[in-house]
Amino acid sequence: MNEIVIELEDITPKEFFGAQNANIELLKKYFPKLKIVARGNKIKAFGDEELLEEFDRRITMLLKHFAKYNKLDENVIERVLTSQSSDDYTTSKQSGEVIVHGVGGKLIKAQTANQRKLVESMRKNDMVFAIGPAGTGKTYTGVALAVQALKNKEVKRIILTRPAVEAGENLGFLPGDLKEKLDPYMQPLYDALRDMIAPEKLAHYIENGTIQIAPLAFMRGRTLDNAFVILDEGQNTTHAQMKMFLTRMGKNAKFLLTGDPGQIDLPRRTISGLKEALLILKNVDGVGMIFLDDKDVIRHKLVKKVIAAYKSIENRD
Repeated sequence: MNEIVIELEDITPKEFFGAQNANIELLKKYFPKLKIVARGNKIKAFGDEELLEEFDRRITMLLKHFAKYNKLDENVIERVLTSQSSDDYTTSKQSGEVIVHGVGGKLIKAQTANQRKLVESMRKNDMVFAIGPAGTGKTYTGVALAVQALKNKEVKRIILTRPAVEAGENLGFLPGDLKEKLDPYMQPLYDALRDMIAPEKLAHYIENGTIQIAPLAFMRGRTLDNAFVILDEGQNTTHAQMKMFLTRMGKNAKFLLTGDPGQIDLPRRTISGLKEALLILKNVDGVGMIFLDDKDVIRHKLVKKVIAAYKSIENRD
């Protein structure tokens, strides 16, 4: 049986191996045909020569990543072990820095490679599409970037919007005043903001219009300048709504559009404005497109498994 020995240099084995050797256990799942043993500052693997070569290559990638970021967790390991090259999971050091110091000293930063790519793309482009399934941090990272831009006085206001599809964008049938009607659809945006801005300050910003949270129908006829604008749940826009929104862009504006093409709530035979825009604008200079996937899910680890299970069913249809 072939054997390979990898010695950790200038790295604390406990940090690299993880609590109770959790990282090594994850490696074993990805290389079930190898016998992997971690002792002291050495990792030994036994098995087929080809598999050992692949194992050696992946461990080297993990060691380089750890040396750069001093961090290794389940998300990082999965991305490194399933990537073709380091380009798929490494980004500039700047994109991994703290975006916002949130409420209670919470450090808010991009957690995964694709989230860091979103940060980079937002710095380079005035319009960015962030596409991916639920839980990949599209909206949360976007709101953090918007709050950062406001705090740095790069913009004068934040505008957050989403199509209120469940209400048919015709909100007159719902009970209560306008705010009560809209809040259920805007809740994810409020949740993100509450992590990043103290309650009194957030209430003040909303009251004086520095932060505006409104359904997409309320964007019609406006010119959105000096603003960081986020369109959330973009997959639920129609052709007309998406065109209307994109043409609201004013001077010194940043537009981030998020969406999950796999969760469209539009009536059947209605084309998603998001899907259409991705095709129309894919070669337009100044427009960035970042695609996140289930490896970027930072919710409960079961969410990844749920996404994968549904994907397997949908791929059979």
